[in-house]
Amino acid sequence: MTSDHDEAKARDDLAKYSDTPQRVARFVAQQLIMKPYVWSALTVHIHGERHLTDLNAPFIAIANHSSHVDTTVIYGALPRRLSRNLAAGAAADYFFKKKTSALGTRLFFNAYPVDRGGMKGHAGLSGRLLDDGVPLLIFPEGTRSRTGAMAKFKMGVAALSIQQSVPVLPIALVGAYAAMPYGQKLPVPGRPTVHVVFGNPLRAHPGETVPRFTERLYNRVVELHDTTARAYGMPTQADFHRSVALKAAAKKAKDSSTTD
Repeated sequence: MTSDHDEAKARDDLAKYSDTPQRVARFVAQQLIMKPYVWSALTVHIHGERHLTDLNAPFIAIANHSSHVDTTVIYGALPRRLSRNLAAGAAADYFFKKKTSALGTRLFFNAYPVDRGGMKGHAGLSGRLLDDGVPLLIFPEGTRSRTGAMAKFKMGVAALSIQQSVPVLPIALVGAYAAMPYGQKLPVPGRPTVHVVFGNPLRAHPGETVPRFTERLYNRVVELHDTTARAYGMPTQADFHRSVALKAAAKKAKDSSTTD
């Protein structure tokens, strides 16, 4: 009896990510509230839409993550047929800690909890959603960059893609860090430019290991980012990493002179 009840509850929990009433509510929240506001606060350019032509759910969308506008511009840039059931992985210990924040995150982003610490209560949910035909948005760095420089990707996305036999859609966000850097509650004034760059969906090569596929995904997002950044005179990932190194060296020199 308990097992049947648990299975029914699990089915209900999965259904809310693709059921029609929730989808209608998301459409109103995303297309009539969220997108108009963000598109009025930013100047958004979309590149690589041709790469989406043959893509169908389920899939895993990934992107570099440096701003609270990242998720919003991805949802707004994707065609509705790909974004309508897209479920964004959100940190369970941050976005799902309070019911109020969880409701908003679920409404706007069809979000589901992802464990980034010691919490294990949501293990396997990503796979179950993909099995149910729900596409996912996951930021493989695991957290927002405080500097604009990309951290190495965690291996979960590559492993999930191989295990579930679904493609990975690489996305680069260029200018999002400058538009709303860490600590900002709203985009900076002046409608800053953000580029959303879609690449070809990728799958692991036959025999390719999870670490190798992870590295290839990382390199592809960097390539998409930097090609667009150079074309529009914006900072590349090398520029961001150089800035981080210079600041670290300056701090080290200052600390050293203070102790001498």
